[in-house]
Amino acid sequence: MDFAYSEEQNLLRNSVVRLLADNYSFETFKKVSRGEPGWRPESWKQFAELGLLGAPLPEAYGGLGGGPVETMVVMEAFGRALVVEPYVPTVVVGGGILQSAGSEAHKQEWLPKIAAGDAVLAFAFAEPQGRYNLADLAVTAKKQGSAYVLNGQKSVVIGAPFAHALIVTARTAGARREEKGLSVFLVNRRARGISTRDFPTVDGLRASEITFENVEVPADNLVGTPDDALPLIEQIVDEAIAAHCAEALGAMRMLQESTVEFSKTRKQFGVPIGKFQALQHRMVDMFMQVEQSASMTLMVTLKLGDSESARKKAASAAKVQIGKAARFVGQNAVQIHGGMGMTDELALGHYFKRVTMIDTLYGNVDHHLKRYASLG
Repeated sequence: MDFAYSEEQNLLRNSVVRLLADNYSFETFKKVSRGEPGWRPESWKQFAELGLLGAPLPEAYGGLGGGPVETMVVMEAFGRALVVEPYVPTVVVGGGILQSAGSEAHKQEWLPKIAAGDAVLAFAFAEPQGRYNLADLAVTAKKQGSAYVLNGQKSVVIGAPFAHALIVTARTAGARREEKGLSVFLVNRRARGISTRDFPTVDGLRASEITFENVEVPADNLVGTPDDALPLIEQIVDEAIAAHCAEALGAMRMLQESTVEFSKTRKQFGVPIGKFQALQHRMVDMFMQVEQSASMTLMVTLKLGDSESARKKAASAAKVQIGKAARFVGQNAVQIHGGMGMTDELALGHYFKRVTMIDTLYGNVDHHLKRYASLG
């Protein structure tokens, strides 16, 4: 597949790569991921100043007027640098859902703040019993006068410890697992009745378990159509999948490149291990998996604006390829590095953890194989 970035996209790519090379080393990742608060607000402001937070947002609201390709460019660079700041929850999910279904008041209030780095959002969609079923919701939102009252629990809400607002999926009608009866709300993170348990994830991010106990949300904070939000949720999740595929691609490139470099310097029996034909074959297979993943990531990115069926199939196909490739590339990188590949001091293991966790986001390989088959 021959794909060339536009001049503006190349400028964006070069800018973000240069910024991260100068300001976001592996040592920075370790310091940020192991310390408090678990992210760097100064990095977030740098991203905003460079236009990264507004890259896919409309110019009318302070963005650059880009789209999914610009998000792909940014996320691949973020994957190479192990960036922990909540770009996908805030820009891709939060900004995307407000663009697609938010009222004009929502857009005027939140999109400029997102682009300027003044707002962080988190996507509260997963629940303990839900597995990967987006319609399996026990969190309820009942209409009472001019407000909705939320009750229930959300799990593994990435970026919630430092979010200003939550994008919350809840059931407003129907029985559990019914596709109808879902709604989306914009909820103040500090609203009365919200309690959280914050924790670090295995790949260095921060997340929260969130409990809603009689949380009042103004009716104006409803995003999109009440009782019929599943298509919107599925669309936003597919856009997040495409972004995380690009992130995983960046991480896999680093795994493959660092393994090739290591094979040139590590000696066994007096010669570099890269001279051994068996390891050469493995590294060629790793390279092929990375290139196939690059093609699939581009494919799903370009199909996000297609029909619902085409978008869903592309998202699931890309997720399957990325999940399989990440395991293959990561396992071979660790094995070729030997015992060093298992150490916490080496960047390699952290990249492997990140791509492994990306496989579990929004459905793993098995889930998306079934989803792809069900789409016919």
